[in-house]
Amino acid sequence: MTFPEKAAARPAQKPARPEFSSGPCAKRPGWSAARIAELAMLGRSHRAKAPKAQLAAAIERTHRLLGLPEDYRIGIVPASDTGAFEMAMWTMMGAAPVDMLAWESFGKGWITDAVKQLRLADCRTLEAPYGALPDLAAVRPDADIAFTWNGTTSGARVPDADWIPADRQGLTFCDATSAAFAQAIDWPKIDVATFSWQKVMGGEAAHGMLVLSPRAVARLESFVPDRPLPKVFRLTKGGKLIEGVFRGETINTPSMLAVADYTDALDWAEEIGGLAALTSRADANFAALQGWVEETPWVENLVAEPAYRSNTSVCLKIVDPAVAALDEAGQRAFAKRMVAALEAEDVAYDIGGYRDAPPGLRIWCGATVDTADVARLTPWLDWAFAAARAELAAA
Repeated sequence: MTFPEKAAARPAQKPARPEFSSGPCAKRPGWSAARIAELAMLGRSHRAKAPKAQLAAAIERTHRLLGLPEDYRIGIVPASDTGAFEMAMWTMMGAAPVDMLAWESFGKGWITDAVKQLRLADCRTLEAPYGALPDLAAVRPDADIAFTWNGTTSGARVPDADWIPADRQGLTFCDATSAAFAQAIDWPKIDVATFSWQKVMGGEAAHGMLVLSPRAVARLESFVPDRPLPKVFRLTKGGKLIEGVFRGETINTPSMLAVADYTDALDWAEEIGGLAALTSRADANFAALQGWVEETPWVENLVAEPAYRSNTSVCLKIVDPAVAALDEAGQRAFAKRMVAALEAEDVAYDIGGYRDAPPGLRIWCGATVDTADVARLTPWLDWAFAAARAELAAA
């Protein structure tokens, strides 16, 4: 009996929640629009006392939940993680040499900005293919370092921050959007971090968060970029940090509906036990998925080194010989057939690999996903593979 024939039976149970997208991600268990409506201060100025207090509370609670050093600042900024990281690059880069690290599409995007838009004079790039990491030991201690802690589109993460020199002269710029709230980030090694609400916390999109160490603040207050800065990027005035940004006085008008949704996510995170509980949930989800991978002959984790595997954006490659023998277009078409079949059954939504990544699947295992749903998903992955494989054999 071949594997496709053995796995062709339609599973009896479906995941209770089929949202496995890597962004925007699943809402928290028990999420209710009615609850958000109760919290939302709609039709109010974000500068009024109560809405401003809600924004300030979101900042304070995030600081506490992540366990940031006391002297680190957090601000709510526009345009999600992308806006936050662009803001950091445009306002602080150029004062020192820069080492840009990339092993997936977003890191490569930051390289494009550094080289083609900012045109930084002394800028090195250290790159690796999807599923691997570059030589982290090659970073220069006198350089600014920019990297993604967790490669959302490759499923590869840095295992720790031991490779960052403790006596570094430059700043570290960390895109932490699919790592924050699910992975152990060594905050004293990070000077600038960015993330969005829409990943591990399952919040709404469009808002980013910018974390600054005292060293980053010193750079902002001492460095004057030789480029124009749009209003939404300006973090200083008269050579001093605009402190209001880090107390809930946002640069542009935020969505108070999205703020209420994030407030609800913070409530949930605190109720279940904080950062340790969030990380534990993501670890359990990954363990359930990876355990199935290790027992399944047609699929492998895209990341070969176990220490580098993400516990949130898990990327899988199809290694069945008949599929692997196809060209890239054929492999993408095969994965799309699987994804479409699962979506049609309301079993899993939006689990295709990222468009620039190798063909395959990408399954979100962040804290808002229930492990029971991951366990219910895996037989359906076998089912979808068998169906697509049978079509390929018949073609």
